[in-house]
Amino acid sequence: MIDQTKIPEKLTYVRCRTSREVADAIRRMVVRGAPAIGVAAAMGLALVARKSKAKTKEELLEELESASTELKATRPTAVNLSWGLSEILEAAKTASGDTKTVKGIIVERAVQMAEDDVQANLRIGEYGADLIADGDTVLTHCNAGALATVGYGTALAPIRTSVRQGKRVNVFATETRPRLQGARLTAFELSRDRIPVRLITDGMVGYIMDQGLIQKVIVGADRIVRDGVFNKIGTYTLAIAARYHKIPFYVAAPMSTFDSLNSSRSVKIEERSPREVTHISSVRVTPKGVKVINPAFDLTPLSLVDAIISDRGVLKDPDEDSILKFSQTVLG
Repeated sequence: MIDQTKIPEKLTYVRCRTSREVADAIRRMVVRGAPAIGVAAAMGLALVARKSKAKTKEELLEELESASTELKATRPTAVNLSWGLSEILEAAKTASGDTKTVKGIIVERAVQMAEDDVQANLRIGEYGADLIADGDTVLTHCNAGALATVGYGTALAPIRTSVRQGKRVNVFATETRPRLQGARLTAFELSRDRIPVRLITDGMVGYIMDQGLIQKVIVGADRIVRDGVFNKIGTYTLAIAARYHKIPFYVAAPMSTFDSLNSSRSVKIEERSPREVTHISSVRVTPKGVKVINPAFDLTPLSLVDAIISDRGVLKDPDEDSILKFSQTVLG
């Protein structure tokens, strides 16, 4: 996997040989982004299967369950993580044949999940491009591009597809404190793709909108519950500002990010290290002893979302009933 902690200084790769190494990579945000960590976790279980010396299916399942518990604990908010693990465990439990056959099925399922993610993102791009007009400038937050997925991206997918269609599209990327995913990763991706991008600090959003410089906002999601969207901290603020300035606010995410049976009350928001706030690139920027809170995500109510762009279509003006119905229709 690409080591995202090193971007943009250098593009390097990390090779994970065990599920524990995958868990460490997810925890340290070597790999991040809801779809990416979902598939990474699935690959972690595939490593367990490949290396297992279990003689029976029961022994193999015990090893998988143990590794799944460790992987699931790395980042609690993004639903794709638990989804990826559940998919592999279900494939293992329902597989028939000897232990070798079951191991092969697990590996095949993990690889298929990776391939499916790319195709889902391409479909998000096709659906979302219909919402972008020639000449639009789109604001995005954090990084929901290729680096946050197996490939192509979610929030950046409609932008990429629009450009491929010949539309002129410009992008404003927020820096995304405290880990600067927008500054380090989104600006990196778009620059490499030669898509015009300008970077702003998170606090500049209201000013940029007031100046009429933004026509659309597209963000990704870490979990879509029946009453809102969990995404990188600061998304809620963007949604409020977009509604005030009458700018369409869109969320782009695959169906694996939907958790429509649960409400926001059941979701734990990850609290990360205070050091992420008190330091930038290992340089202290605050006085010693200053107390910090550092939630990684916030909840944007559905009332502030104009549409959700999924790999199965666009859900406009989402509410609790339509989220549930959409999920049931698509997923069954």
